[in-house]
Amino acid sequence: MHDYLGAHMSISGGIHLAPGRGRDACCSSIQLFTQNSNQWRGKMPSDSDVALFREKWQESGIGEIISHDIYLINLASAPGETREKSMAAFAEEMERCSRLGIGKIVMHPGSHLGEGEDTGLKRIVEAFDTLFQRVPEYGGKILLENTAGQGTNLGYRFEHLQTIIEGSSRPELFGICFDTCHGVASGYDLMTRQGYEETFDRLDRLVGLERVDCFHLNDSKKGLGSRVDRHEHIGKGELGLEPFRMLLNDPRFAKVPKILETPKGETDEMDAINLAILRSLITG
Repeated sequence: MHDYLGAHMSISGGIHLAPGRGRDACCSSIQLFTQNSNQWRGKMPSDSDVALFREKWQESGIGEIISHDIYLINLASAPGETREKSMAAFAEEMERCSRLGIGKIVMHPGSHLGEGEDTGLKRIVEAFDTLFQRVPEYGGKILLENTAGQGTNLGYRFEHLQTIIEGSSRPELFGICFDTCHGVASGYDLMTRQGYEETFDRLDRLVGLERVDCFHLNDSKKGLGSRVDRHEHIGKGELGLEPFRMLLNDPRFAKVPKILETPKGETDEMDAINLAILRSLITG
């Protein structure tokens, strides 16, 4: 199965169990947290942990595994405890991914917390310049995710992503993760053919479509420009099926991993249902 579709998988009981869970849910790619997402500090995998994870990954047939950083991290925060914890946690994330063989880390750029977008973006650039020096062994990419723009979250305009990449001392280490729910919530119209084309033309002009290394395929409980981040099952929200049909049949993105972050059911059965709906939209 090489449609690059997948979902976010739990690491409950051990990270080595995630690839098998992905296979059972009919995924060809998966996303995961490499640590408990509610704690600042995570465990660094031992050599035996790494060997077991890589063995289970190979057994599963899963093509690509992508990491998502923990939501506690805010690289836009002012000097102080939160910033120090955020820097330490992200450096750890880079180290863990380097050990596990995971080459993409998706992250939300951060929140300026009332200090202004320009200040927040500058702090993110400075943070990454420091992190790339601190963890040179990480040879993968950092995927900046577009956000819904809730509160003081940065990343809801493509210009924010452009500013971070162009301001960095290592722009080649950045890619983009495009979230469909966040895109619509932040005001990018994906529901019409014209809106879809204009959105990706704009992204291409500002950062380049060659930087799009992952999609999050989520419907949205809230409408266009709502600035509210609430994911919904595929076809059950404000986006409907058409944006997903256009995206899944867009040859420019044929080989880009596309990950569900829709609400989980009692036994995660909704992943398989949502993936089946998405696969039904692929023509040819």
